[in-house]
Amino acid sequence: MSPPNTAKTPQFAALKMRPVNIETPTCECGDACETSVTPIESSEGERYSWLVAGMDCGACARKVENAVRQIDGVSLVQVAFATEKLTVVAASDIRQQVEKAVKQAGYSLKSESAPAEPAPSRLRENLPLILLMVMMSASWLLEQFNHPFGQAAFIITTLVGLFPIARQALRLMRSGSWFAIETLMSVAAIGALFIGATAEAAMVLLLFLVGERLEGWAASRARRGVSALMALKPDTAIRIVDGKRESVTAGVLRPGDVIEVPAGGRLPADGKLISPFASFDESALTGESLPVEHARGDSIPAGATSVDRLVTLNVVSMPGESAIDRILKLIEEAEERRAPIERFIDRFSRIYTPAIMVVALLVAVVPPLMLGDAWLAWIYKGLTLLLIGCPCALVISTPAAITSGLAAASRYGALIKGGAALEQLASVQQLAFDKTGTLTEGKPNVTGIYPLADSSEDTLLMLAAAVEQGSTHPLAQAILREAEARRLVLPHAENQRALVGKGIEAQVNGESIRLSAPDKLAGNLLEDNLLTAIRHQENQGETVIVVLREGAVMGSIALRDTLREDARQAIAALRELGIQGVMLTGDNPRAAATIAAELKMDFRAGLLPEDKVNAVIALNKQAPLAMVGDGINDAPAMKAATIGIAMGSGTDVALETADAALTHNRLGGLAQMITLARATQANIRQNIALALGLKAIFLVTTLLGMTGLWLAVLADTGATVLVTANALRLLRR
Repeated sequence: MSPPNTAKTPQFAALKMRPVNIETPTCECGDACETSVTPIESSEGERYSWLVAGMDCGACARKVENAVRQIDGVSLVQVAFATEKLTVVAASDIRQQVEKAVKQAGYSLKSESAPAEPAPSRLRENLPLILLMVMMSASWLLEQFNHPFGQAAFIITTLVGLFPIARQALRLMRSGSWFAIETLMSVAAIGALFIGATAEAAMVLLLFLVGERLEGWAASRARRGVSALMALKPDTAIRIVDGKRESVTAGVLRPGDVIEVPAGGRLPADGKLISPFASFDESALTGESLPVEHARGDSIPAGATSVDRLVTLNVVSMPGESAIDRILKLIEEAEERRAPIERFIDRFSRIYTPAIMVVALLVAVVPPLMLGDAWLAWIYKGLTLLLIGCPCALVISTPAAITSGLAAASRYGALIKGGAALEQLASVQQLAFDKTGTLTEGKPNVTGIYPLADSSEDTLLMLAAAVEQGSTHPLAQAILREAEARRLVLPHAENQRALVGKGIEAQVNGESIRLSAPDKLAGNLLEDNLLTAIRHQENQGETVIVVLREGAVMGSIALRDTLREDARQAIAALRELGIQGVMLTGDNPRAAATIAAELKMDFRAGLLPEDKVNAVIALNKQAPLAMVGDGINDAPAMKAATIGIAMGSGTDVALETADAALTHNRLGGLAQMITLARATQANIRQNIALALGLKAIFLVTTLLGMTGLWLAVLADTGATVLVTANALRLLRR
């Protein structure tokens, strides 16, 4: 019994995400960037989007944002590093200005609809680095035989390596990023040349370029899962029009079109199966290893592969609104929901980088001026300190771990909306579960029909089914299935009205028919013998619905749901992680107690939506709590919890409200998700300790004169590599 709008939607059709929230992040630069949160779709102005080429890390995305933000008329700007997508909202057509600004910042744009360009060969991609390594080796050899020639060779090598870095630094300065890493490297290399440390100047640039390539490789590894997801949809489709087949681009498909997919082919859009039955491989989207059997009328997500036969489907999604597109939008949204620790590090680095430049300058000039020490020695120490202070490893420590964690989660069908959600998930100590459709199959069956003396089983069932027509609530579906099995002809119901948390009523054959839970009725309506029978049924774990005609009880219908196959193992796995489970349900206490006893967990029963919210708030005060649900009535409770987790079969509202979702609909994914979140948090702490620890050590050795320029940049590059490699360990989970 439920409101007609509590429809349970198919697993992937339900993944409709709310408009992407654009959170303008703090820049890596020293300029102050205001942070705002505005739904991009609801912002005034035209919306433009491109794909950005040349980004190696999250800091690159912020440089592009900062460059575009300088343009007059731009109200919102977002760069999603995972999908390489730039989105701009402006009051007028500013496309040319955006393309010019991004080009000046050292990156390039292309249309989203442009065909994918072939990846450059590894030789061409690494040619500048190889050239610098060859020149460095040649300079070293010349230095062994002829010092003047060797010095000249090192100067030439430095200038060759410095040119692209200094050019990028100037571009970023013009676009508003004054304290980028390229600026620090350029200052250090030029300063080293002036004091005669030519070999070290060249080595600084070589090690920096090596670090950049490693960082780019790590970023591509972390982004590979998203790229694979984007590649799931084929570019073309076979559309059937008036019995004729035609090949069309996937972008022209519209709801209602009939398409044909061969065995081994992927769906270009979400569709409903027209063929009688077929098996589909949905592993790329859900992590489900076995093919899924579908029958006529079932919804199939875009990107699924027809395993064994040619199939025909009706397209049900508009271009850009398929299951894959919605997941990609979620990933874009997730990237902007950065963890509090990541935001702190961004704010810290915004102050830290210019502060390091000031400290390096003071180290270089104060001792010679105040103490009369040698200029060259202290300038050398100042330049070394400048390189040690590079924030690369610190800035990348958190986003590298979070990106890897989110990518690892998506591999087994867990969609987590950003670093903030990941951090909250790691702190969870309790899990609250909805019962129907979450802990249980959500497909109860009628176990008994009990009419009173003046009625019959078929009449009672027929009237109940008539009232439930159009509802997709699990209990309603069970009643309708039973009526269909008995081949009952259902009369038309009018004026259906949901009684939230209590039942549903309608007019059938001119009479008022109401379906209600027993405990929502006035006490004098149920006779003692009927009340005793109902209590007995509820003690057996059954859910009982009372049917009333014109306010008089006609009888009752008993239904029973069954536990999910993986429920026991999932709760046990959570218990091993130290997480306690509690069931929050609107069902009667005895039915809830039966399920809770099987799972050995606490429960609260007979809850209305507002009661669930109050229970969640109370539990959340004791310890961080995650709410797991799948229905509209779960959405307020999910919002009140520390974090909300939606099951993949849930309603649109539950999925939009949730901070995370399990697309494969398996409870076992909860323990995996929390384990991964905790591992990500530990990884972040390790990365920050590595980055700051190495800097602290080399800061001391520099002031003591024990660290040179090349060792300083090696320490910074080494820290970046260590942090990145540590973050990539999460991808193995």
